[in-house]
Amino acid sequence: MSIPSPVSGWAGRASVAHGSPPPESAGTGVARRAQRERRSGVFPGSRLERGAMEAAGDSTRFGYILELLKRDKVAIKGIERELICPACKELFTHPLILPCQHNVCHKCVKEILFAFEDSFADGGSESSNQSSPRIRFSASSMDRIDRMNRSGRKRNSLTPRSTLFPCPSCQRDIDLGERGINGLFRNFTLETIVERYRQAARAAIAIMCDFCKPPPQESTKSCMDCSASYCNECFKIHHPWGTVKAQHEYVGPTTNFRPKILMCPEHEMERVNMYCEICRRPVCHLCKLGGGHANHRVTTMSTAYKTLKEKLSKDIEYLISKESQVKAHITQLDLLLKETECNSERAKQEASQSFEKLYCVLEEKKSAALRAIETSKNIRLEKLQTQVEEYQGLLENNGLVGYAQEVLKETDPSCFVQTAKQLHVRIQKATESLKSFRPAAETTFEDFVVDTAKQEDILGDLSFHSNGLEIPEINEEQSRMYNRALISWECPGKTDSADIYVLEYHKLNKEEESVTWQKTEVCGKSKVLSDLDDDSSYAFRVRGYKGSICSPWSREVIMRTPPAPVFSFLFDDKCGYNNEHLQLNPRRTSVESRAGFPLLLGSERLQVGCFTTLDYIIGDTGIAKGKHFWAFNVEAYSYLVKVGVVPSSKIQKLFHNTPDVISPRYEQDSGHDSGSEDAFFDSSQPCTLVTLGMKKFFIPATAAAPKDPASRILPLPSCLGICLDCDRGRVGFYDAGRMKCLYECEVDCSGLMYPAFALMGGAAVHLEETVTANDREYHDDI
Repeated sequence: MSIPSPVSGWAGRASVAHGSPPPESAGTGVARRAQRERRSGVFPGSRLERGAMEAAGDSTRFGYILELLKRDKVAIKGIERELICPACKELFTHPLILPCQHNVCHKCVKEILFAFEDSFADGGSESSNQSSPRIRFSASSMDRIDRMNRSGRKRNSLTPRSTLFPCPSCQRDIDLGERGINGLFRNFTLETIVERYRQAARAAIAIMCDFCKPPPQESTKSCMDCSASYCNECFKIHHPWGTVKAQHEYVGPTTNFRPKILMCPEHEMERVNMYCEICRRPVCHLCKLGGGHANHRVTTMSTAYKTLKEKLSKDIEYLISKESQVKAHITQLDLLLKETECNSERAKQEASQSFEKLYCVLEEKKSAALRAIETSKNIRLEKLQTQVEEYQGLLENNGLVGYAQEVLKETDPSCFVQTAKQLHVRIQKATESLKSFRPAAETTFEDFVVDTAKQEDILGDLSFHSNGLEIPEINEEQSRMYNRALISWECPGKTDSADIYVLEYHKLNKEEESVTWQKTEVCGKSKVLSDLDDDSSYAFRVRGYKGSICSPWSREVIMRTPPAPVFSFLFDDKCGYNNEHLQLNPRRTSVESRAGFPLLLGSERLQVGCFTTLDYIIGDTGIAKGKHFWAFNVEAYSYLVKVGVVPSSKIQKLFHNTPDVISPRYEQDSGHDSGSEDAFFDSSQPCTLVTLGMKKFFIPATAAAPKDPASRILPLPSCLGICLDCDRGRVGFYDAGRMKCLYECEVDCSGLMYPAFALMGGAAVHLEETVTANDREYHDDI
C-alpha cells in the first residue's frame, strides 16, 4: 500500500465546504503536477520541476520544498531522529519549546520537574532519582541541589521564585521564570509533523468518522474548528451551505487538532502578535508594554514569519541544490569508514604486539624470580637437613654418640689416646651447639618479596602518549575555593588541542599511606566540584586526551577549602541603610560610600575638624547557630572599612549611637599609655569589628596582640573572609585566598548574629560571588 502524502493541509488551508475541492491556483496546480510526475518516476530535483516551482511563486515555494523533503518513505524515516523526545526517547506528544530552543514532551517536562523537586526534598540522594529511570539530571543540577540542601537557610525576601529545569538535550539548567511550565509554548508545527509521520508510518490504519452510525466509515477530512473527523456524507450534514460552519477550515484526516489562534501563555486572553528577538519567542502587546519583554527588541509577527520562512527556504533550496555534493561526501565518508576499520585493526595488532612484549618481559622476570626462590629454598633445605643429621648423631646408640661409646670400650691406652683426641673435639662442638641452638638457615623469604608499586603506577598511566599534545596547566588565579571549588586550566600554547580533559584530585591526609585519586572527565577547561570537605587541603592535577592519546599530568596544585560552610546573604537596604552616604548596586552585592552634596552642605557650619562618622550596613540574613564562613573584597582605594559581626540586640545602638571618633570634641586619649583607653573603647563597642584601609589589615590592640604597632599592620589580602562559630563563641578573620587565619577573638553569640560593615570616606566592599555552573549563552539568529 502506498503511503499517503504527509503534507496535505499543512502548506495551505482549504476553506470550501461540502467536500468540494477548492479552486486550483497556479501554484497548487504546479504542486499537484509535480506529485503526478514524482509518482511516474520523474526526479523531483529536475530542471522541469525547478522551473515549475519558480512559476508557482513564493506563496507555494515553501510548501513545495517541504513536499520534496517528504517525497517517499525513506525521507520520512530519515527525519525520525528529529521527532524523538530526548527524555522519553519516543515520538513527541504535545511538545513544549524550552528557552534553550529544545523541545520536550509536556508529560516529560512535568515528570522531570516533579523528580527535580523530589530530589530537593530527599537531599539530592541517588535513591530519589531511581523512581523515574528515564530521567537523567546534569551534574550542574545535582550540584545546585546539594548546595541548597546543605545551606539550610531561608532568606526573608520578596524576590519571585524562578523554576529551574534540567534540559535533557543540552544538559543545562534552564530558568523557566516565575510561571514555570505554564509560560512555555506548545510547538504546534512539530506536533503536526509528528502526526504526519505517524500517519505515514501506519498508512494501513485509517482514521474513522466520528459521527457515522456503526459501522463507522473511513474519514476523508478533519475540521480544525470542530476538532473532529468526517466522512463525505457526515461532513455535508454537519457543515451545510449557508451556515457559519460552512466556512470552517478543514484538512486531510488527522488526529492532531491545534487551535487556530496562538494565545500568550502569560496573558491568556491575548493573542501573540509580536516576536521577541532576544528571547526568540512569540509575545503579545502586554508582554512588550509592561511584562518581561519591555526592554527587549521585538518585531511584528509577519516580519518574523517572513524572515524565518525566507531563511529556511533558502537553506533548504541550497541543500537540495547540493544533492550531488552531499552524495559525493557520503561516498567519501564510506571510504573513510572502511579505512578507519583497516587502520583500527592495524593499531590493534601493534598494541597487541606491544603488550606481548610486556608479557614476555614479565614472564622472564617471573621465571627468574621463581628460579631464585627455588634455588634459595634448596640451599636452605640442604643446610637444615645436614643440621638435622648432626643432631640425630647426638642421640644414644646413633651417630657420634654411638661411635664415642664404642671408642670408650678400647683398653689399649695408646690406641685410645690416638682416637679420643679428635673425637673429644667433635664432642665439645656438639655440646656447644646444644647450649646455643641456631638453625642453619632462615625459613622466611622476606628478601624475595617483589615490590611492584612503582611499576603498577607506571602501568596505570600506560596510554598512547603523544609529543604533539600539550601539557595543561592549572591557572591558580582563575581557580578558587568557596561554596564549591572552581578549577580552571589552560594550555601553554593557548590552543585547545585536546578533545577531553581528565581532572583528578585527592584530599591531603598525613595518616593515609596510599593516595586514592578521584577522577572526573571534563569537556571544557574548567570544572566545578561540590563534594569537597570543609577546612581541608586538596591536590589537583589534569591531563588532556585526544582520542586514545593523552598528555602527561600537569603540575599538582594544592588548594584549601573554607573552614566552614559558606553563608550566603545580601546587603540589607532597609535596616539602618543610609542612602545619602552609601550606594548599593541593584543586586545588593556591592556597597560604596560616597560623600555627596548632603555632607558638603552640612559642612558649611564647620570651621575646624571633620565630623565625618562611620556609615554602617548589615547583612539581610542572621545566624543563630553553627559555624559559617563568608568572603568579600575591599577596593584598594578604600580609606577606612570595618568588618565583623553584630548581635541583633545591638543593631539599634549601632545605627543610632555611633560615636563621632574624628570630631574635635571627642578625645579618647587621657594622656598616658596604659592601654586602658583601648580596652574601654573596645568594650563600649556594640559589635566586633576589625579595621581595614589604605591597603592594610590592622590587628586590634589586645593583650594577645604584639606590642609593637608596626607588627600589627599586615598587607590587605585581595579577598577577606570571616568565620563565625556560634557554638564556640569565636570569630576569625581570614585571608580567603589562602584560607589562612589572620586574627581570631571571642564574641558573644547569645542572639542572632549579622554580618556588619562600616565605611568612611571613599570605600567600597563587594561580596564574593558563589561558584555556580555557567549556563550556556543563547545567541539571536534573526
